[in-house]
Amino acid sequence: MAKRVARLRAPADFGLAIQQARMARGLSQTELAAEIHVSQSTISAIEAGQTTILLRRLVDLANLTGVELTATWEDDDAPRG
Repeated sequence: MAKRVARLRAPADFGLAIQQARMARGLSQTELAAEIHVSQSTISAIEAGQTTILLRRLVDLANLTGVELTATWEDDDAPRG
Protein backbone atom coordinates (compact mmCIF):
# COMPACT_ATOMS: atom_id res chain seq x y z
CA MET A 1 0.00 0.00 0.00
CA ALA A 2 1.40 3.41 -0.98
CA LYS A 3 2.13 5.83 1.82
CA ARG A 4 0.28 9.13 1.48
CA VAL A 5 0.93 12.37 3.34
CA ALA A 6 -1.55 15.21 3.89
CA ARG A 7 -1.08 18.48 5.72
CA LEU A 8 -4.00 18.81 8.11
CA ARG A 9 -4.81 22.46 8.74
CA ALA A 10 -8.60 22.38 9.03
CA PRO A 11 -11.31 19.86 9.92
CA ALA A 12 -12.07 19.39 6.22
CA ASP A 13 -8.42 18.40 5.61
CA PHE A 14 -8.67 15.68 8.25
CA GLY A 15 -12.03 14.57 6.88
CA LEU A 16 -10.64 14.26 3.36
CA ALA A 17 -7.67 12.24 4.64
CA ILE A 18 -10.00 9.90 6.54
CA GLN A 19 -12.26 9.54 3.49
CA GLN A 20 -9.35 8.70 1.17
CA ALA A 21 -7.82 6.26 3.67
CA ARG A 22 -11.20 4.61 4.31
CA MET A 23 -11.80 4.13 0.60
CA ALA A 24 -8.26 2.82 0.05
CA ARG A 25 -8.95 0.15 2.68
CA GLY A 26 -12.24 -0.77 1.04
CA LEU A 27 -14.37 0.31 4.01
CA SER A 28 -17.79 1.87 3.69
CA GLN A 29 -18.83 4.74 5.93
CA THR A 30 -21.20 2.31 7.65
CA GLU A 31 -18.44 -0.21 8.34
CA LEU A 32 -16.10 2.44 9.73
CA ALA A 33 -18.88 3.90 11.85
CA ALA A 34 -19.64 0.51 13.36
CA GLU A 35 -15.98 0.04 14.31
CA ILE A 36 -15.91 3.24 16.38
CA HIS A 37 -19.54 3.09 17.55
CA VAL A 38 -20.91 6.17 15.81
CA SER A 39 -23.55 6.61 13.13
CA GLN A 40 -22.83 6.60 9.41
CA SER A 41 -24.05 10.20 9.30
CA THR A 42 -21.33 11.14 11.82
CA ILE A 43 -18.66 9.67 9.53
CA SER A 44 -20.19 11.56 6.61
CA ALA A 45 -20.09 14.83 8.58
CA ILE A 46 -16.47 14.21 9.66
CA GLU A 47 -15.40 13.50 6.09
CA ALA A 48 -17.14 16.68 4.93
CA GLY A 49 -15.44 18.73 7.66
CA GLN A 50 -18.85 19.67 9.04
CA THR A 51 -18.33 18.53 12.62
CA THR A 52 -15.74 18.58 15.32
CA ILE A 53 -14.73 15.34 16.93
CA LEU A 54 -13.44 14.19 20.28
CA LEU A 55 -9.75 13.35 20.43
CA ARG A 56 -10.59 9.75 21.36
CA ARG A 57 -12.63 9.38 18.16
CA LEU A 58 -9.89 11.10 16.16
CA VAL A 59 -7.35 8.55 17.37
CA ASP A 60 -9.77 5.66 16.70
CA LEU A 61 -10.42 6.90 13.16
CA ALA A 62 -6.71 7.37 12.50
CA ASN A 63 -5.88 3.88 13.79
CA LEU A 64 -8.64 2.16 11.84
CA THR A 65 -7.82 3.89 8.56
CA GLY A 66 -4.03 3.89 8.93
CA VAL A 67 -3.81 7.69 9.05
CA GLU A 68 -0.76 8.70 11.08
CA LEU A 69 -1.16 11.61 13.45
CA THR A 70 2.01 13.59 14.11
CA ALA A 71 2.96 16.80 15.85
CA THR A 72 5.48 19.12 14.25
CA TRP A 73 6.97 22.34 15.57
CA GLU A 74 10.09 24.44 15.35
CA ASP A 75 12.62 24.24 18.19
CA ASP A 76 11.72 27.78 19.27
CA ASP A 77 8.10 26.62 19.80
CA ALA A 78 8.97 23.51 21.82
CA PRO A 79 7.67 23.34 25.38
CA ARG A 80 10.15 24.49 27.99
CA GLY A 81 10.81 22.09 30.82
